[in-house]
Amino acid sequence: MRNLSRLLQDIKNNPVIYLDKPSITCLDSFLVGYLSTRTEMGLDREGSGIEGFQEWIQEREKTTISQSWAGILIFVCGSERNAFSNFFELFERFLKEDESSQKKENGNNFNSSGNDLIFSVRALYELLNSIKKRPGMYLGTSSITKLDMLLRGYSLAQREVGIPPTEQEREFEGFQLWIQEKYGIKSGQSWSKIILFYSVDEDEALQKFFQLFEEYLNKNKSSEVDENSS
Repeated sequence: MRNLSRLLQDIKNNPVIYLDKPSITCLDSFLVGYLSTRTEMGLDREGSGIEGFQEWIQEREKTTISQSWAGILIFVCGSERNAFSNFFELFERFLKEDESSQKKENGNNFNSSGNDLIFSVRALYELLNSIKKRPGMYLGTSSITKLDMLLRGYSLAQREVGIPPTEQEREFEGFQLWIQEKYGIKSGQSWSKIILFYSVDEDEALQKFFQLFEEYLNKNKSSEVDENSS
């Protein structure tokens, strides 16, 4: 089981593999999906290792604004890329200065007690339905890119503990090919990038995603009915 520092180091070295690009906003959403999923599985009962970082950043920058730590870093650093680059040094500094975080780091942030692990997580379609109803609660802002990153973190957390893909997750994997065929795209762009390209902005793209995903599910149901009646 990798700990938080190892994961962050991998993302720092290969941001394109995890996030498509070096973006602090993408990193933030990815970590939300990853850490919240681990918590649901009962793996981080003593904390994820990032608690307190929000307050630490606010205190460091002498600000009380209600922006997330990612938003504050963008404001201070001037761009997504610069904020992404500076985050890793700042986070390491935070861990060293915070006594409780330092203890977690020495013991591997993501270690659990080893007893009564849950190893279960909210079903994918249930999660998507919750996000559809309250995108601000899960994503901060209405953004298809943030949704994509959150789902990537969600998937990685499950793969790390060997949870096999569910029927819903396998069905969702087909959404990528369906989107490519629907828009006639032959490149390797992700479903979120394709939908965003054909939308006015992130908000419209997110709304369009849910419409398209419902269309995709209905098409699959129709195909199953046809197969069963044949």
